[in-house]
Amino acid sequence: MTTPQGFLVHTAPAGLADDGRDDFTVLLSTVPSVCAAVFTQSRFAGPSVVLCREETRLAAARGVVVVARNANVATGPEGDRNAREVRRRTAEIAGLPEDELLIASTGVIGKQYPMVDIRTHLDSLSWPPQDRGLEGAAEAIMTTDTHSKIATARCGDATVTGIAKGVGMLEPDMATLLTFFATDAELPQPELDRIFRRVMDVTFNAVSIDTDTSTSDTAAVFANGLAGPVDAAEFERALHEVALTLVRMIAKDGEGAGKLIEIRVTGARDTAQAKRVGKTVVNSPLVKTAVHGSDPNWGRVAMAIGKCQDDTDIVPEKVSIGFGGTDVYPAGSAEDDSLVRKQIADHLRGDEVLISIGLGIGEGEFTVYGCDLTPGYVRLNSEYTT
Repeated sequence: MTTPQGFLVHTAPAGLADDGRDDFTVLLSTVPSVCAAVFTQSRFAGPSVVLCREETRLAAARGVVVVARNANVATGPEGDRNAREVRRRTAEIAGLPEDELLIASTGVIGKQYPMVDIRTHLDSLSWPPQDRGLEGAAEAIMTTDTHSKIATARCGDATVTGIAKGVGMLEPDMATLLTFFATDAELPQPELDRIFRRVMDVTFNAVSIDTDTSTSDTAAVFANGLAGPVDAAEFERALHEVALTLVRMIAKDGEGAGKLIEIRVTGARDTAQAKRVGKTVVNSPLVKTAVHGSDPNWGRVAMAIGKCQDDTDIVPEKVSIGFGGTDVYPAGSAEDDSLVRKQIADHLRGDEVLISIGLGIGEGEFTVYGCDLTPGYVRLNSEYTT
């Protein structure tokens, strides 16, 4: 995989779990960079989020230290002190001002960091370490993911590479989960920030697994400029390509998931309405279970649209619904019903399901992504800490 110039990755097992898997990651530009970042809006945000959001020079951040398998959320003053220590010591080892390093955590809520083990690892860490590459970082930041998530795209002479983790507790309220992008493109920081937020809005903010917003969501892009200036529009296209690839990976790997669900809403009053309707449908347990069972019960989609009770301009007579290119509403003749249901069922048996909704109101449109609801989701989350 082609990767951007000037980034160094360290990963190692630091004692957060007993399976020996890498759980401590440092992703860092070896030269000064500019950064854009967004974070969860959860009222129970963890110390890592609060520290980055309020006390980091985000525009000049050069990288991030990630602690996986422990969210360090709801851990009180001790959790705050521990997050500060991990960031400060990692920055000192890397030779950075601490406010140029982000920190992110993911995993179980309500547990303190195993600071004795983390300190032991930091005591042994010399800089620069052996480079594990962005592939190594993608693996080390995982929690319940079944596979790592990494994607890359070219933009002129520059490269954009992104990594992400997350398969549950996923109804983003900014971007989502943990996702980090490294690029050697050169852009002014204000322009990078505008582009990043636009891309997040139509990719990571368009995915939902289970309607639950994480306390630890962090998304950031680091641009060190080693490949020289790039066209802003081309960079946005490349960043969008990488982000959307990661989103589809996340939705397909949702906890217990077997199928990716894509909901395309068109004809809405505006983008916000289209997104609202799409999220309502993709988050419906009845829609999710129908998709899981390949049950051609398209009435569940109509039901879910109907839950948008405040959108009084949604009129059933103007609405259209389709599955994988087969129109199901407005309904056809009774003679066609069995054929339509067979076509829907055939489409639902695939591992990617497309549901199209037309509202017949205006020009607004939005696409959201999610997954089916399976016994595996219930099993995994009922046993998560046991």
